[in-house]
This record gives sequence, structure tokens and C-alpha cells, in this order.
Amino acid sequence: MRAPTVEHEQERDHAPDAIVHADGDSASIALIEARERERAGAIPSPAPPSEPACGCATPETTPADALDRAAHALIAAATGGLSPASALLAWIDWAVHLAVSPGKNAALAMQAVQDGLRTWPEWTPSLGATGKPAANEPADPRFADPAWNAWPFSAYRHTFQAAQAWWQQASSGVRGVEPHHERLVQFFARQWLDALAPSNFAATNPAVLSTALRTHGANFAFGERNWLEDYGQWLSRILGTSGKTKPALKPGRDVAATPGKVVWQGPLCELIQYAPTTSKVARESVFIVPAWIMKYYILDLKPDDSLVRYLVDAGYTVFMISWRNPGSAARDLGLNDYLEQGLMAALAVARERTRGERVHAVGYCLGGTLLSIAAATLAREAKRTPETAEDPFASVSLLAAQTDFSEPGELGNFIDASELAALDALMWEQGYLDGAQMAAAFQLLNARDLIWSRMMSEYLLGRRSKPSDLMSWNDDTTRMPYRMHSEYLTRLFLRNDLAEGRYCVDGRPIALVDIEAPLFVVGTERDHVSPWRSVYKLHLFTHQALTFLLTAGGHNAGIVSEPGHPGRHYRVATRSLDAPYRSPDAFVAENAPIEGSWWPCWVKWLEERSSGTVKARALEAQWPDAPGAYVFEG
Repeated sequence: MRAPTVEHEQERDHAPDAIVHADGDSASIALIEARERERAGAIPSPAPPSEPACGCATPETTPADALDRAAHALIAAATGGLSPASALLAWIDWAVHLAVSPGKNAALAMQAVQDGLRTWPEWTPSLGATGKPAANEPADPRFADPAWNAWPFSAYRHTFQAAQAWWQQASSGVRGVEPHHERLVQFFARQWLDALAPSNFAATNPAVLSTALRTHGANFAFGERNWLEDYGQWLSRILGTSGKTKPALKPGRDVAATPGKVVWQGPLCELIQYAPTTSKVARESVFIVPAWIMKYYILDLKPDDSLVRYLVDAGYTVFMISWRNPGSAARDLGLNDYLEQGLMAALAVARERTRGERVHAVGYCLGGTLLSIAAATLAREAKRTPETAEDPFASVSLLAAQTDFSEPGELGNFIDASELAALDALMWEQGYLDGAQMAAAFQLLNARDLIWSRMMSEYLLGRRSKPSDLMSWNDDTTRMPYRMHSEYLTRLFLRNDLAEGRYCVDGRPIALVDIEAPLFVVGTERDHVSPWRSVYKLHLFTHQALTFLLTAGGHNAGIVSEPGHPGRHYRVATRSLDAPYRSPDAFVAENAPIEGSWWPCWVKWLEERSSGTVKARALEAQWPDAPGAYVFEG
């Protein structure tokens, strides 16, 4: 798994023109062809393990399988990648068990009567209803405008919220329903309820009506223009007459602008080293592994909210992986290819550029999951052959990254055998999962804010949201190869192989318990992608010292939480070596919130695990400037 030396890579890849103008999938194709030659016997390789030992065997595709995939792909294309069978099974499971639960039905009927008696006065203001929210009524940003307290809008609001509460009660706690089916029913019920919210319709939204009166209806004209623009772009993408929408902010100019150089380019990623801003830097560099489900510059947005710039200014040599955006030719690249030809190869280059010093490794989201696999693999090898192998990590930091997928949160609504069969068929036809398809799935997780509130603002109020760096980055979508994403969903999400000791690297299973480096793990309070309680589960798989930090915000905004950002707080605690386990609830109860950004806390933690300083590491002037070539691949 050793990567080529830096000198060899300079001869092969570091010609500036070759890096700056790299395009197509030639490197990916070469990698695939090399692996096929290896499989055919041209390159010696160890015998693969048996299925019982590793669980990694891949069944051969038969003509019947190909026909089934084609049929499933047609259905998946029509449903946006969702499995109708999965949804139908969930509704049948819930409906049948509800039908034979007379006690539950009686309780629901009683709640409906009580809701009707409570909301009826709202429809007859002469009875003296105030329309003000009750003291225990949950806050809902859709109804934050004071006009929702006036009749008849208060009646709309209270009736809708009563229906929400009733459906929450109806879809939960039905005896005999599979937990996954229960979550699916709740998810789909929330989708159609959010679609029917009175805030989504001009006639029942007081903010829209008051805006129409003030602008003499101009908001509807602006909204129609916005809708026509969006519809035209959508139709062009469907018909294939236009390319991907370009982000509003350009990498290298508006975002991803921290000065640096591309010091290595491989078939799957480039490695960026950032220019120092201090005369001395920490001996250990910071090596960052972002997720390939997104462009890397989520961690290098504008200068005032760039985690990369913050680390550089704090006196660290920072390396960043910039993943390639694969096309259909890369369909056969797997998860271990990303490990070996991506992370491991880039890590070897980073260490050689710092004369073999160990690194503070940082992984974000899916990149953190890959980093945990790498850390477990390298720790295993260091223990097996201590005379020839070493653990290169001075510390490992995982930012909103899961290692146990038994409770993946709302993303788990899309993970079952039926859903994966639909996605697998869709990806098989394309060779990859498109960024727009992934974006649609993530929007469903938070449809209230990402779909309906946006539509209300842009189409009913006629406002165009001013693009921010985070919004522009979110529009800069990427693809994922068929084989890699299929392995990721099946082996990690569905089977939980990593947490259960079945995930194999080089034909042998790895275990997270082998990781000896100190750990810093960050979860975010409102994470729909990596729920913090799931992230917290790493406590169960290691005996090493582990610092866990829970910060305000969601999956992206919670990590991009620069000092000075208003409304931020965090909780933090360290479990010492071999200390007993504490539950997530105990963590919250025992650690009070600390106001401010979590970045200074983390940098202090890194400083305590660094071994002094060295002269700042210069960059070769002739090498291409960051952000490199791969970030521009659409």
C-alpha cells in the first residue's frame, strides 16, 4: 500500500501543464486497467480471503441479473431513485398493525375530538379566541411572523399544527411495526404535511398577502420570473441541452482562495499544500481528508470562515486532498481504491514533504469514515510488523463522521435492501450517482427549509436569495462511482461491517480498537447526515483517550463555525485512557455549553499533542497554484 515517492511523482505528474490541464478520465481508466491485469494474473496479488472470513466476495453478474437491473433502473429513474416497494411495505406494515390495535385507535379518536374542540373557537373569533401561541407550543419558523396570531391565520396555523401532532401520534408507537417501517411512515407523513402547510400558499400566508398589497402584486410577477428561470434550467438538465449549473462564487477567486500549491496529482485526487503565514510552524503537519461527496473547499470558503486559513495562521503546515469528480469510465473504482490510491498515496507524499514527520490527520464526513479505516489499517500493520511499519498519526480528528452506522438518523430512511436495489440499478446504468440526485435526497431530509421555505420566498414573495459561500459550494455538486457508492451503502450503512469487524483491507479485516492515536471527535446538534449520537458511538470501539465535542449547528454550518460567528456554542469532554463509558445523555448533562466557536478549543488540543516547531516549509514556485485542476471538473 506504499505510495510512490515524491521524486517519482515529480517526474511523472508534476509538469505544470499536465496538472493544470488534466481532463477526462484517463487516469481512472489506467487504474482500472491495472487492476484488471492484476486480476488476470499479470501482476501478482495475494489470494482473496473466503467469504466467511471477510464478507467481501462480489457475486458474478448473470444475464438474469442484468435484466432485473434494467427493470429496476427504469423504475428508479421514474421515482428519482426512491424505491416504491420500500414505501409500500412500510405503509402496509403500519396500516395492518394499526387496524388491529383498538386501543391505539381509541386514543387517536379521542385526540382528534380534543383537537377539534380546541381549534374550533379559532374559526369563530366572536367566541373570544386570542390566536396567540400557547406557552408550550413548539417554535416553528414558518409561523414566526406576528401576523400569524391574527384571525383567520391563527386558525390555519393551529389546525395545521394539531394535524401534525395527530399524525406524529398515529405514526409512532403502533405495536408490531418494524422500527425502520415506522420511521419511513413518519418521514413520508411529514413530507406531505410540510407540502400542505398554510405557509406555502398565497391565500393563507399573511406575509405573502401583505407583500402583495405593498407591492401591488409585483412580488407575484417576480416570483413567476424566478420560477420560469428555475424551470428552464431544470428542463435543460433533463433534456441534456445544458451542462451543470456553475456555482455563483468561483473557486480560486471568491472561495478556495487560501494560497498554496498542488504538490502531487494522482488518478483520484490532488494534494494541496498551503503556503505558511508564520516564520515557525508545528513539527507535525495537518493532513485533511474531505468527503468526495462534496468539493473540498467547504473547509476553505471565504477567508473569514476558512478552516484552512485559520489553521495556517495558527502555525500549521496544512495539506488538503482535492478529490477528482469521476465520470462513467470510473464506474469500477471501489472504496479501497479511494483508500489506497487516494488517501494512502497522498499521505505518503505529505509525510515525505515534511521529512517523515507524523501528521495530525483530520477527516470530514465521509472523509472521516475513510480516515478511520486508514487509521485502523495502519495501526494493524504497525502491530503486526513493528520492525517495518509505523503509525503515522500523531492524532486523528473526525468531524461529523460516522464509524458505526446502526443508527444513521434520517438518512437511514433511504437505506434498506429494496432502496439499495433501486439505487444500485440506477447507478449501474449511469456508471455513477449524479450530484443532483444526491442533492435531491438531502433536500428531502430537510424539505421544510430547503424546498418549501425556499419556494415560498422565491416564488410567492419574489425574492432571490443572495448567494453565500456555503450556498454556492452546495450547488457545486460531485458524482460518485458506481462500485464505490454501492460498497459504501451496502458494506457500511446496511451491513455495518466497519463497526462489526468485517471490513477488509488487503484481504484481512480491520478493527477500530487497534487505533492508538489520540482522538478528537466532533458532532453537531442538528446533523441530518451524521447524527451526533451516532458519531458518539466511537466511544464503544476504542479504549484510547477520546475528546468529544458537540457544537451548535448542522452538518455543514456546525463545522464551518469560525470565531465571531453569532449564536455558536459547544460542549466538550475528554474520556481518558481506559476510562469507563458514559452515555450521550450523561455527556450532555455533565457538560455545560461554552459560548463561541469550537475551533480555538481544537487548535489548543492539537498544540498539546505537537512536539515543538520548525522553520516554515517553503513551496516550490514552479508548481501549479491551488486550488488545482480537479476542483473545476464538472
